[in-house]
Amino acid sequence: MSVLSRKSWLLSAGLAVLSLGAVTPALAQEAAQSEDDPILRAEEIVVQGEIAYRNRSDETAQTLEYGQDYFQRFEPLTSGDLLKRVPSVTFLSDVIESDGVRLRGLDPGYTQILINGDKVPGSEADRSFFMDRIPAELIERVEIVRSASARRSGDAVAGTINIVLRDALNLDGGYVRAGALRFDDGEFKPTLGLVWGGAVGPGRLLVGANVQGRYNPKLKDSLRYGDSPENNPNFATEDFDNREDQTDTRDGTDYSLNLTYSVEFDDGAEFEIGGVYVSTDREERERSFEYNHPTNVNGPVRATTPGNLLIDNKQDVQIDQENYSLRARYERDMFGGESTFKLTFAKFDASEFGIEEEIDFDRSTPRFTGDFTLVDIEDQEVTFEAEHEIDVSDDVEFTFGLLWQDKERDSNIRDVRNRFNLTSGLQNSYSQFSRTPNEFRPAYARPADALSSVTEERLDVFGVFEGEAGALSWEAGLRYETTDVTNSGAVDTDYAFLLPSVNVKYELTEADRLTGGIARTVRRPRFDFISPVLLEAELGDNDFLGNPRLNPETAWGIDVGYERRLGASGIFGVNVFWRDVTDLIEVANTGVVGSEGSGTFVYTPRNTGDGTVYGIEFDLSTPLTMFGMENTGVFFNYSWLDSEVSDELGTRLFNDQSDYVYNVGFIQDLPEFDAAFGATYRKQGDAFGRVVAEEITTSYGADLEIFVEKSLFDRLTVRLVGSNLLNASKDEVFNKFDTIGDQRSRDFGEYELETEEAGPVFQLIARYAF
Repeated sequence: MSVLSRKSWLLSAGLAVLSLGAVTPALAQEAAQSEDDPILRAEEIVVQGEIAYRNRSDETAQTLEYGQDYFQRFEPLTSGDLLKRVPSVTFLSDVIESDGVRLRGLDPGYTQILINGDKVPGSEADRSFFMDRIPAELIERVEIVRSASARRSGDAVAGTINIVLRDALNLDGGYVRAGALRFDDGEFKPTLGLVWGGAVGPGRLLVGANVQGRYNPKLKDSLRYGDSPENNPNFATEDFDNREDQTDTRDGTDYSLNLTYSVEFDDGAEFEIGGVYVSTDREERERSFEYNHPTNVNGPVRATTPGNLLIDNKQDVQIDQENYSLRARYERDMFGGESTFKLTFAKFDASEFGIEEEIDFDRSTPRFTGDFTLVDIEDQEVTFEAEHEIDVSDDVEFTFGLLWQDKERDSNIRDVRNRFNLTSGLQNSYSQFSRTPNEFRPAYARPADALSSVTEERLDVFGVFEGEAGALSWEAGLRYETTDVTNSGAVDTDYAFLLPSVNVKYELTEADRLTGGIARTVRRPRFDFISPVLLEAELGDNDFLGNPRLNPETAWGIDVGYERRLGASGIFGVNVFWRDVTDLIEVANTGVVGSEGSGTFVYTPRNTGDGTVYGIEFDLSTPLTMFGMENTGVFFNYSWLDSEVSDELGTRLFNDQSDYVYNVGFIQDLPEFDAAFGATYRKQGDAFGRVVAEEITTSYGADLEIFVEKSLFDRLTVRLVGSNLLNASKDEVFNKFDTIGDQRSRDFGEYELETEEAGPVFQLIARYAF
C-alpha cells in the first residue's frame, strides 16, 4: 500500500470513528439548539436593519472581530477584499486585487491564515495562503488575533487571521445573490451565490455555493534608463534606454462550495462534519512592446530611427487551481471535563501551462525566443487535534492537548526554450503570435521533470491555564512544537521549539478595558529556500542555491492595547506592538564564483542576524448618536508601521513593509426610504524591498469605494457599488545591478520606472431571501 493510500485509509477510518461516535446518539435523541448561539433568519442577513460595527470580542488574547454584516454593504468579492477595511493589513498585489495579506506590513509568510480555526495549504513558496481564494459570501466573520496563544500553532509572528465560514447552526432559510460586474474596458462578469440553512434529520445543514467571474484589465508603462537620478540629475534625457507599453489582463471564474452538518445532543455533545471546495480557472494574457523612444511609436524594423520597435513580447498562462478540505469535529463531556477531537484533510492542487514568446528586432536578423513552462504543485495536510478542558477551581480552567500533522508538498516546475533567427519574414513571425498557447505545444519539446518534494511531520503538545479574578481575565500557556522535515527524500532536518504565551484583559470600567500579551512565535523557512537546487543567474547575474538545513525564525512579541466602548455599539481602540525576530533568514554570499564568471557569486539563504518590528494601531467604528445622527456610522483605522533589519548592504526595513495604512468611511441609513449609501477611502504608504542585485520602491494610489442600496418587500435588497473610483495606480521604482559590488558602489545596470493602472469597477447586486 502506498504512503498516500495509507493516509487516505487512516483519514477515512478516523472520520468513520468520529461519525459513529456522534451519529449513533443522534438516532436516539433529538438535537438541541444552544440558546447562546441563536439562529439568524435569512432576511436578517439580506435586509440589514441597522449599521454594523466591530464586535467587542470576549477572548482574553487581543482579538478584533468583524461580522460579515460589517463588510457586506460594499459587496466584497473575496476574503482579501474584506480585509482591506481592517487595521494593519496591506497588500503588494496588482491594482484591484487583494491576495497575499501583509499583516502589519510584513511578508505574507509571517501571518497565520486559518479557516474555521484550521491551517490551510496554499500555492505560495513562503507557505502563505492567498486570500482571494475564499469568496466573501461564504464568510460569517473575520477574527484578527494580534497576540499569540498556546492554543494555536505558533506560526504567527505578525498575528493570526481566522476566517470563520457560515455553519449549519447560524442560519434558518436561504438567500440568493445575483448580479454582474462591469469593468473599465466594457467587459461584464456574472456573480451568483446561494446560501441555505435548516433542519435536516436530527441536525442542521448549511449549503453555500458561489460562482464568481473574475477579470482585471490593466495597463502598464515602463521607462528604463542606464543610470539613476542619484547619480545623474539629467538621467531622463541623457541615459534613456527604452520604453515598454504593456496590456495585462487576468480573466477567469471561481467556483466554491461550503457544506456543514451539525448535531447537538441533549447531553451536551456536539458533532459537526463539513467541507470547503474552491476551484479557479484563470487565464493571464500579457502583450508588451519596447521602443527606443519615450513617446514615439513606429513599426518593427531595425531600430535606427527614434521610436522604432525593439522587442515584441507575448505571454499566455493558463492556471487551474483547486482547494478543498474535509473536517470532522466531535465534542462531549468526559473524564471530568470537556473533550474535543478534530480530524482534517486539506489539499491544494495547481497546474499552470504558460508560453512566453518574444521577437527581438534590434538585430541584423530578428530573433525569436520562446519559453514553454509547465508547473504542477500538490500540497496536502492531514491533521488530528485533541484537547481536554477541566475546571481546576471555580475561577480557573486548564486545557491541554496535542496536534499531529503530516504535510507533503510536491512540485514539478519544467521549462524549455525554443530560439531561432527569423529568416522567413516578419509576417510569419507575427502570425505565430495570433495562435493560442495550446497550439504552440507541439512546437516545443516536452521539458524534463524537475521534481521537488518536502515532507513535514509535526507533533505539538500544549497546556493553557485561564481564569478570572474580579475585573481581570488571564491566560498563560506553553506550547512545544516538534517538526521532522525530509527534503526530496535526501535531507532530514529536525527542530523543536518551546513557545510560551501570556495574555491578560482588565476591565477598568464597563466601557474601558486594557489588554496585553507576550508570546514567542515561529516562522518556518520558505519551500524554495530549503530546496537544494542551484538556479543560475537567478539574482541578476548571480546564482541561487537552496539550503535544506535552514532553521525557522523565532520571535518574541508584545501587544498592549486600550479599548473603549462608545454608547451601545461603538468602539475605539489603540494598540502598540513590538516583535524581536531572531535567526532571521537572509540571502547571503557564499564567496563562490557564479556561473556568469568573475564579479558574480553563488548566493544562499542563511540564518543570520536579528530584526525588530514595531508600530501603533488605531481603530474606531461608531454611530454618531452623540450628535443626534443615530443613522450615521463612521469608520476609521490608522496603523503606523516600522521595522529594522541589517543585511550585507546596511540597515533597512523588513522587505516591502509599508510605513502606514489607513481607512476612513461612513454609512448613512435612510430608514424612511428603506435605503442607505456610504463610502470608504483607503491609502497605504510606500514600501521598500532590497535583495541581491535589485531594489524596489512600491507606491499605491488611493482607493475609493461607494455604494447605494434599496430594500424592497423585506426580502430583497439591491445595491450598486463602485470601486477603484480614483483609478488607483501602482508605481514601482527598480534599481537593478549586475553584481553585489555594483550595488554597493551604486553602478546601475538599469533604472526603471513602472506604472500599472486599472479603471473603476461597478457592481449591480441583488439579494433575495426565501
